[in-house]
Amino acid sequence: MKRATIEKLKKEAALRQRYEQQPCLPVAVDDGRKLVRVFVEGYEDVAFWRAIFDHFDNPYLRFEISVPNREDLPKGKKVLMSMIPHSSEELLLCVDSDFDYLFGDRTEQAKEINEAEFMFHTYTYATENYLCYAPSLHNVCVKATKNDCHIFDFVEFMAEYSRQIYPIFLWYAYSAQLSYESVFTLQEFKNTVRLGYLEVECNGADTLAWVGRQVQRKLRRLEDEHPDMRDDIEAFGEYLRTKGVEPENTYLYMHGHTLMDNVVMPMLNSVCDKLRQMSVAKINSSKKQGLPLKNEMSNYMNTLRSIRDVLLDNENYTSCPLYAKLREDIQRYLENTIGKIERERNSVTLK
Repeated sequence: MKRATIEKLKKEAALRQRYEQQPCLPVAVDDGRKLVRVFVEGYEDVAFWRAIFDHFDNPYLRFEISVPNREDLPKGKKVLMSMIPHSSEELLLCVDSDFDYLFGDRTEQAKEINEAEFMFHTYTYATENYLCYAPSLHNVCVKATKNDCHIFDFVEFMAEYSRQIYPIFLWYAYSAQLSYESVFTLQEFKNTVRLGYLEVECNGADTLAWVGRQVQRKLRRLEDEHPDMRDDIEAFGEYLRTKGVEPENTYLYMHGHTLMDNVVMPMLNSVCDKLRQMSVAKINSSKKQGLPLKNEMSNYMNTLRSIRDVLLDNENYTSCPLYAKLREDIQRYLENTIGKIERERNSVTLK
């Protein structure tokens, strides 16, 4: 018995060693199109940029989205920026704009990113801002709860929310531009603009009033501590308007994770809770009794999805004005690159 066990272990070890020495790796499909490698900041960005480039399918180029393959493991924007000198028509870089689109040539990093020919950036602060695009949020609720009742106006709420946080957003963005992190830290910004709760009734009027009070309290403190910055902040706001920032669309330019985790997810949770309650109440008020009622309720519960998962899969942001800018950038790249390929092919044919 022992001898059989030992022989079995030896065979398993030999088999394992053979696979380790000669790994069986899948071979990439060659469909005749030129491969373009597209590097993104992290694994969580792969799906977003895959969806973006799916809109640009063509018979010449095949896009492959991945994170940089580095032995020292770090990912992120700094890594991609270090790759700018190596970027080309066949090696593209895609990053969150953060504030770099808004800062234009006011900082060295922003200038480098905005001038990089083969680097695409979101124009919104991050990919999360697209996922949280207000006109798309009702569909997120429908997919999560299977209830299509319009009980909340997300567009109106996010526009008013943006107006409430706009003054404090200017302070945070301006201090970030100057690298004066001690003036107004990201954590302070998060604590000021987060939703502590959401009253679905009256389209969140009480919640918005609460956010407004939080903002005004922080605003008074900042103005008292830094009176010399007030005029600069006002001028900065005028400059941001030239970049498209208006009081009612501020949420598109604010810190992406703060928007998703501290604003939109609490909002969606509250709205979806109400929608689920409505669906359950409707089922319970039906004429079904006993096992049929239990089956109906079970069927409904089995169709529910994680709100966060649905939000992360959201692709209904293509009507966002900032997406139009990103689309134009990629379209310009395609026209130049495909035009070059066609000229090369025509040249070979003529020869």
